[in-house]
Parts: sequence; C-alpha cells; structure tokens
Amino acid sequence: MLEVRNLKKSFGDRPILDGINFTVKDGEILTIVGPSGAGKTTLLRCVTGLESADSGEFLIDGKPFDPESVEPEQTVIGVVFQEFNLFPHLSVLENITLAPTMVLKQSTKEANQNAEKLLQQLGLAGKGNLYPFQLSGGQKQRVAIARALAMKPKILCYDEPTSALDPNLRDEVAQLILGLKKQGMTQLVVTHDMEFAKQIADNMLKVQALDSKQA
Repeated sequence: MLEVRNLKKSFGDRPILDGINFTVKDGEILTIVGPSGAGKTTLLRCVTGLESADSGEFLIDGKPFDPESVEPEQTVIGVVFQEFNLFPHLSVLENITLAPTMVLKQSTKEANQNAEKLLQQLGLAGKGNLYPFQLSGGQKQRVAIARALAMKPKILCYDEPTSALDPNLRDEVAQLILGLKKQGMTQLVVTHDMEFAKQIADNMLKVQALDSKQA
C-alpha cells in the first residue's frame, strides 16, 4: 500500500530524519515509536503532505506519489490529529460533513447519511447534534476519526492517539483501531506508548533521535 524510501528532513542545520525507509502493506497497522524529539510527528507530517520532505520517495500501490500535490478531492491519506482539531462552532454532524460537501461535492443528504453510518459504526449514534464541548475526550477522538474516514482515505494516520486521553481509555482506542483493521483500513500510528504500540501493531518502526554527528 505505502512505501517510503530514503526520507530525509532537516530544520535549518538540524537533521531530524536521515534516510527513513519503511513499507506498510494493505490493511496493516504500522506503529512509529521513539523518544521525544526523535521526529515521529515530523515523519507523519511528511507522509501526509503537511510538511515538505527534503528528499525521499513515496509510493502508493507501487506508483510514485507526492503527498503535497494530491488534489483535495482525491484523498489518499487521512489524519487524526493529537488534539483532534474539531471545529468548536460546528456540531458533530457538521464537523464530519463539512469536507465531503465542500471538497467531494457530496449532497447534504448523502454526506449526512454517510456521517450517520460512521457515527453508528464508532459508537456515537445519536450524538450528531452535540457540539465538541459536550463530548468526552474519547468521544472527540471518535468524531475526529469519523471526520477523517468521511473523506474515504486509503490510509489513516494518527498522531499520538492516546496522549490527550485518560490512560484508562487506552484499551478502548486500541479496540477501535483494531476494529478498523478488520474492515481493511491501512493505518499508521505515531505513539510514545510502547505498551499501546505492541497491543495494536503488525509492525513497528523505531525512530531514533539524531545526534550532531548525523546529517
């Protein structure tokens, strides 16, 4: 599904990623782990096109892929942000349907129907008219996942999905990610939580912090 070859990224004269290589198979969960400051989130941002890589090659289904030049309506990679990034002035349903109606040009009826299915699937049936401030952390995360899935991505990426949640919700998040795997979703998960990583991972990529001698 996804292959990354020789990915490099620096900020100024500080190298962050130096020759990262990995492959994620269709339907697989890859966890990206490593110490704070090692570049885990930077790696994810490069893969999703939110950050420009200095060099490297990306392939989707064996074909060259430029994360930064993908047309909005051709969503390949969805992102669930660490702080969820829900629009506070929009309801749950509006958060999920905004991009499908504006970018994918879905009708309001179609977008609403798809959103309701996702809410049902993610255990949020009946929550569509609530606003983010009325939700728990776990519920906000599920809405963020539903919003990403509404764009019909091939790959779903998470940046520290347990860091903004109460620790006792870790198993709930793990079951949610494993449930999406059963439905065939390919997933990349950045996490500092090794126990969580082991719980969900098919494969694990360890990113090491670069010292000043590495460029």
